[in-house]
Parts: sequence; C-alpha cells; structure tokens
Amino acid sequence: MITINLGEKLAQFSTHWDPHVVADYNNNEVMMVKFKGEFPFHKHDNTDDFFVVLEGEMIMDIEDQEPQTVKAGELFIVPKGVVHRPRAEEEVKVLLIEPKGEPNSGDADREPAPKPRI
Repeated sequence: MITINLGEKLAQFSTHWDPHVVADYNNNEVMMVKFKGEFPFHKHDNTDDFFVVLEGEMIMDIEDQEPQTVKAGELFIVPKGVVHRPRAEEEVKVLLIEPKGEPNSGDADREPAPKPRI
C-alpha cells in the first residue's frame, strides 16, 4: 500500500494516446493518459470504458448521439459495445481504468498502446 501522486506520474511522460499504468485495482489497471486530437471510433465488446478528466476538457463522440463534453473533475463511462471516440482540442489529462490485458484501441484498426508501468 502506497500513496501515488498523479501529478508526479503525469510529469513523467509527454506523449499523447499512450496510457501509462500507475496502479492495479482488483483485476484492473489504473492508467494515466494525455491526449490531443481524436482517437478512432471503436468499441469494447467485453468491458465498459472508464474516464476521469483530471485537467482540461474531453469530448466523447458516441455513435448516433450528440457529443458529450467532459470537464476536469468529471467522470464518464461508455457502456460495453457502444461505439465511441474520445477527442480534445487542447491537451487533456485523464485517468482510465481497464481490465488487465484490454487493448485501449478496442476493435479499431489502430495498434494498441503498450501501456508501460511507471
């Protein structure tokens, strides 16, 4: 049991769309990611997608729905099987929780990120 400083973890990398594992929770990985621009539309067939915006503002595009704006201090969950795309006009810093081994790209043609541990 240790305290993890999220700001210190975020300061360790500057890349976008490259989640870094900072902790394990049950059979999940807790990750930090920074992004700017847009990720491809995708879905996860076996798990919900969990986002907490720490800094900045994220827009979640959801198939057949109006985009949802998620601001710092807000949480957004995309149910499994729902086609979605996170994006941000300016850099956003996000905490993610995903089951271990779940590719961040879901069913998109994009190569999954390696998710290094920091």
